[in-house]
Amino acid sequence: MAAVAVAAAVAWLLRGPIAVALVERTALARLSADAVGALPDGLHVGLCGAGSPFPDPLRGGPCTMVLAGRRLLVVDAGNGALRGLTQLGFEAGRVDAVLLTHLHSDHLDGLGELMLQRWVGGGRATPVPVHGPTGVEAVVDGLAQVYAADRGYRVAHHGAAIVPPGGAGGTPRPIVLGPDGRAVVIADGDLEVVAFAVDHEPVHPALGYRIRYRDRTVVLSGDTRQSEAVRREAEGVDLLVHDALSRPLLAVLARAAATAGRENLVRLFADIVDYHATPEQAAETARDARVGYLLLNHIVPPLPLTALEGTFLGDAPRIWSGPIRVGRDGDLVSMPAGTRDIAVSRR
Repeated sequence: MAAVAVAAAVAWLLRGPIAVALVERTALARLSADAVGALPDGLHVGLCGAGSPFPDPLRGGPCTMVLAGRRLLVVDAGNGALRGLTQLGFEAGRVDAVLLTHLHSDHLDGLGELMLQRWVGGGRATPVPVHGPTGVEAVVDGLAQVYAADRGYRVAHHGAAIVPPGGAGGTPRPIVLGPDGRAVVIADGDLEVVAFAVDHEPVHPALGYRIRYRDRTVVLSGDTRQSEAVRREAEGVDLLVHDALSRPLLAVLARAAATAGRENLVRLFADIVDYHATPEQAAETARDARVGYLLLNHIVPPLPLTALEGTFLGDAPRIWSGPIRVGRDGDLVSMPAGTRDIAVSRR
């Protein structure tokens, strides 16, 4: 017993140095890791934010990471985008481009932080391209004004060699759709990104994206009602990432708000019902487009208990018999090139 007591006392005295050693080991492993190189060549899609404007402990603001070969794209940058990207194992310094689906605040309120960390943490010498609908110029230019003082402080403190002044912020790349409601955003060898119009009225323009890397494909619906454009673009793709709103669960919140006398919330809950697709409608689109996998994101309302996921899906599994998942931050879908494999994990 005496020996056990001595050992416990020694462990107690060494707890600080042990903790420091563990932190150092963890930091070395993280900083040395190559998340891009660790994945097979192909298309990899991760949810760095599967939520909505509703506070949700399991889901940050809308943000989807797309790794196409060795190019890292971020689609939308909601609140917590940087945290979610880190959870997936990627650093902001690796981001090659940002794609915005529309200019609702919940899709871009993490953009300033993401651009800052890409510049400072990655030592990037050029701003990140920010593709988006008309109005993206004002967003990027506005953030440049917000961060102007901070930019000057960091260059003065660390020096231009560490934080090149020209790498701060972003370069807006407004997307102009053609008469067919589509536009090629990126066409670079094995990578093609196409934007297309979706129905999120009164928000206009609102975009979805079809991304192809080699022989693998994903469509991201953005925020939309059930849309023929999404079905058309998703025809035969490996993965469809679709927004989803449960009307029955939202009705529960509306009744609670009415009972509590929160009439403003009752009206807000009623207003958002008709400009998001339901899980059942997303399942219909997946079925009609014959996709390989359906991943639901922009989850409304929040699901604090995983037991609610079945209720959230409603009749969706009966409408479409293929694989379907209620997204959470950290979900990663991997589609190696040259195969039909779709591997899903949660990080």
